[in-house]
Amino acid sequence: MKALVYRGNGVVKLEDKDKPVLKDPTDAIVKIKYTTICGSDLHILHGFVPTCKEGTTIGHEGVGVIEEIGDGVKAFKQGDTVLISCMWSCATCKMCRRGLLSHCEKEEGGWRLGHTNDGTQAEYVRIAMADSSLHKLPQGVDEKAAVMLSDILPTGYEVGVLAGDVRPGATVVVVGAGPIGLSACMTAGLLSPSLLIAIDRDPSRLEVAKQLGATHTIDNSKEDAAAKVKELTNGAGCDVVIEAVGYPATFELCQELVGFGGRIANIGVHGEPAKLHIEKLWGYNIAIHMGFVNTTTTPTLMRMFEAGTLKPDQLITHEFDLKKDGEQAYATFGAAAEHKALKMILTNL
Repeated sequence: MKALVYRGNGVVKLEDKDKPVLKDPTDAIVKIKYTTICGSDLHILHGFVPTCKEGTTIGHEGVGVIEEIGDGVKAFKQGDTVLISCMWSCATCKMCRRGLLSHCEKEEGGWRLGHTNDGTQAEYVRIAMADSSLHKLPQGVDEKAAVMLSDILPTGYEVGVLAGDVRPGATVVVVGAGPIGLSACMTAGLLSPSLLIAIDRDPSRLEVAKQLGATHTIDNSKEDAAAKVKELTNGAGCDVVIEAVGYPATFELCQELVGFGGRIANIGVHGEPAKLHIEKLWGYNIAIHMGFVNTTTTPTLMRMFEAGTLKPDQLITHEFDLKKDGEQAYATFGAAAEHKALKMILTNL
C-alpha cells in the first residue's frame, strides 16, 4: 500500500509499505477514504514530537470503511463506515474512567496514532481497541467534513471552549485563526458569547473567522491586539482567552488579554518555554488550563453535525489525491498563508 512516511529533517515521503494486519482481537483494519493533515504533523516534521521516529506513517484523523475486525470487536462489523478518533482508548483503565482518554494506561492507548503507531495517511490503518477508538458515521452525512471530528473540532471544543468555561454572555477571544482556532470559534459560538474576538496576522483567516461567528477580528500585524481588546471590553479584558498557536509570544499575549476572574485555555502545542507573568497575574483570580484533547465530546459533536448545527465543511479549503499528490499536499499546507489553506482532504478512493 501507499503511505506518507516521516523521514526526518522536515521530510515526508510517499512510499510503499506492507498493508497492516490484525495484531490483537480488539483490532480493526480500516480502509481509509478520507484523511487530512494536522498542525501537529508539521510539528513532527520540525522535530517537536520525539516519540515519532523516522519511518512512521503520519496521520491521526480520518474516515474509512472497516475491512477486517478481530474476534474481540463487538460494536462494529465489516463494511461499517467509521470516524477514526485521534485518541485510542481502552475505556476501562483508571485514566479512561476519569475521562482522560489521552492518558489511557494501555500500551497503545492515548496520543499514539501517527506519533508512535503508524497513522492514517495511508491506504489502510490498523486501529487498536476499536470498540472505543472508532465511531460509526450516521448515514447521509458529508464524509469529508466528518474528518474534522477526528481531532480539531473536539480539540477546539474541549481544550478551548469547555476548559475555558465559555458561558452565554461571556467575552471570548481566540488567539490564532488556524484550523484549531477556527474550530474553537465555531464551537464557542454555539454557547452564545456576547463578544467573540479572533486575532491573527492572516486577513484571509480572519475573514473565515467572521463567517464562523466572530463578532470582531484583529490583525495583530497592523494594530495593538491588547489595546483593541481592552477597548472592546471597556478596559476589563476577556472572560475567556483561548491560545491556539503554540508560540511563547502568543501565550504571553493571552496574559495581557485576560480579565479579573478569567480563564486562559491553552490549546497550542509549544516547542519552547513561555513566560508566565505571575508578577502581574497573581491577584487576578484566574485559571490556566492546558492539555490533550480526550475526545469525550465526539458523540455530542457528531449529533450536532448530523443535525446540521455544526458545519465543519466550512474548514475545508483543498483536496488532494493521497497516492498522487500527498507530498504536494504537505508543501501546500506548509505554506498555508500563500495558498489560503486551512484543512485539506487527502482522498483514497
